[in-house]
Amino acid sequence: MASGKSFSNRSEPITQLIGEEKFTLLEATIKPNASLTLGERVYIGKDERAKILLIKSRIGYDELTQTAKNELQIVIATIIKADEKRFVELFNTAGPLNIRQHSLELLPGIGKKHLEAILKARNEKRFESLADISERVQLLQDPAKLITDRIITELMGDQRSYMFTKPYRKSMFSH
Repeated sequence: MASGKSFSNRSEPITQLIGEEKFTLLEATIKPNASLTLGERVYIGKDERAKILLIKSRIGYDELTQTAKNELQIVIATIIKADEKRFVELFNTAGPLNIRQHSLELLPGIGKKHLEAILKARNEKRFESLADISERVQLLQDPAKLITDRIITELMGDQRSYMFTKPYRKSMFSH
């Protein structure tokens, strides 16, 4: 948003970001003379930032612009593919949430039958890639898409359990 939010009285370039570790949604101001492209990866850590001036706040899914919502699936899928080992490891190590439900069942499309197939396949041999999971577990949708869909569901809020994100609670003091 080159001139900020339409309802804001300050005109400053703002961007919406998603963290790679916990998929935290953030709003930040961009440095003067810096420009960003949709889906661009930027550094937001403690050291000198090339393009981001200030992290303004953590935001909820509802506060994303329509453009950001439209790009979210693509950006999350890119993060998953860039750190594939981390997400494959989830399939190799995930355990039960309680006596009735396994954590893998939180992924959309994974019910008892898929769960049994996943557990049987991983007991025979650890999964090595997302493609390996697809090949060895019959009729399972693309694992990266299942993870992406789950992350978006978690970002929308009101979940009993969270696998990838931290629940967002809007502060009563936020603007």
